[in-house]
Amino acid sequence: MMKVLTLVERGGRSRSIKVTSFKKAEITRALASASRESILNTDEARHYGVIGREFARHDTVVHSKDEYVRDDAYTNTAEGFFSIFKRGMRGIYQHCSDKHLHRYLAEFDFRYSNRIALGVDDTARADRMLAGVVGKRLTYRTTARA
Repeated sequence: MMKVLTLVERGGRSRSIKVTSFKKAEITRALASASRESILNTDEARHYGVIGREFARHDTVVHSKDEYVRDDAYTNTAEGFFSIFKRGMRGIYQHCSDKHLHRYLAEFDFRYSNRIALGVDDTARADRMLAGVVGKRLTYRTTARA
């Protein structure tokens, strides 16, 4: 099974990281880019406990007790991102190998982070996408010369 950790700003962008496990060291590495002034909202999984203390606040919801929202604590934003990702993977691509998972995640992060709700229309999204390819070359494979 492939494992993914996604950081999602409420009303903002997403950043998805392919992880090999949900152990403390891997979670800590994945959360390294998150601002420590942020409020971290997670489910009750224990691997968030220690790293959560490094943030301005760490709120949890206890899904195992049918708790999904408590005041401003909820994980619905991340779950919404995963819903979009899973529908896209099943409906568009049908298959993804572990080797290329990071590429699919990058595509869906780009789509989520450049959506109409953030004021990015189709033209602006296309312009941002094309700006990202300047100076880059995509090849199927490198040809070997004898």
